[in-house]
Amino acid sequence: MMEPDAPTPRPRPRPRVLELYSGIGGMHYALKESCIAAEVVAAVDINTVANEVYKHNFPNTCIYPKTIEGMTMDEFNKLDFDMILMSPPCQPFTRLGTQKDVLDSRIKSFLYILDVLPSLTKRPKYILLENVKGFETSVARNKLIQTLENCRYSYQEFLLSPTLLGIPNSRLRYFLIAKLQPGTFCIQTSNEVLKQFPDLDSMEASYISSFSQMLSADDNNMEGINADCCANEIKNGRDETVLYKLETIKHVKQKQSQDNNSSMQMIQGFLEEELQDPSPYFISTKSLLRYALILDIVGQTCRRSVCFTKGYGSYVEGTGSVLKTASDVELASVFQSFETLSEDEKLTQLAKLKLRYFTPREVANLHGFPPEFSFPEKISLKQRYRLLGNSLNIHVVAKLIKLMVE
Repeated sequence: MMEPDAPTPRPRPRPRVLELYSGIGGMHYALKESCIAAEVVAAVDINTVANEVYKHNFPNTCIYPKTIEGMTMDEFNKLDFDMILMSPPCQPFTRLGTQKDVLDSRIKSFLYILDVLPSLTKRPKYILLENVKGFETSVARNKLIQTLENCRYSYQEFLLSPTLLGIPNSRLRYFLIAKLQPGTFCIQTSNEVLKQFPDLDSMEASYISSFSQMLSADDNNMEGINADCCANEIKNGRDETVLYKLETIKHVKQKQSQDNNSSMQMIQGFLEEELQDPSPYFISTKSLLRYALILDIVGQTCRRSVCFTKGYGSYVEGTGSVLKTASDVELASVFQSFETLSEDEKLTQLAKLKLRYFTPREVANLHGFPPEFSFPEKISLKQRYRLLGNSLNIHVVAKLIKLMVE
């Protein structure tokens, strides 16, 4: 007598993901890169321009063009989500922002989420949050932790930069992953804010972590000078000697260490092969004269760049690195005795470097956006930079999603 066939196991349903503060879809792309079989059931954002870009790239995802606090409890429950991915407003916590923390009106939506979470019909199994460095010491963070503990979540906090993954861009950010108990992580959690990915071996992680901290310690460091000059000055103990371009020996030493680290990729791997019209990306004469000494200039073979902000392309100071496209011209030859030159002579010298902004596509590459990501044609250059500056690094988030779910 033949035994009956074993029942076919029912396929596990794919986790349903709610993307809050969805922007241009960075979290969605990170979810795809993580290879976790999940479905984004809704993306919520009030920014109409960001929503246009999101819809352009994810036409089949439902977008809620409204404030998060404008969503009712019934709307949340009907979405029946298993995971929240979110990147709340960072301005209340940034070094150059208001630092009003929970008193900033822009954080109301986040506090609303914390009020909603305990009352959901079904609490999500997973939560991932991204924000700027500084959030980890905020009142808002304390309220988040208190809510997670009251709702019986395990969690782990991080301060991570893409440099940990060999990406030559310093973008230090706060992350939190949370998992509803009795679920547990595949890692041992700690009350400490981790500054490295926990699956790296201890020696490599320690080295890369210290390297990352050096990269992000001062996002306004300038390009260095040659090694022989450095060695002589350092031997004499003059680390703070200004060589040129407001550059000290200490800055030079840091940048040389970064550019000599073969575990980091070169900038050239993230550049567009050929620009049809490079003119929109050249830096204006007025900006060159005013900011030449504080520009963070990187070459194609450099292995570093500073964080790109939403003001990139419109403002020069502290908004991101600029690219030296003249590979055969050394900075030292342009900037030594620079301050003694007339304006015309300065411009003649600066023109040799062929400086330009990174294009939006190149910034997107450094942030981990895949080749298929694009902007609708009507989105202006200024809007593209602004949206990318408000986005996140996809590779870092993808690694955390995988860590959270597995």
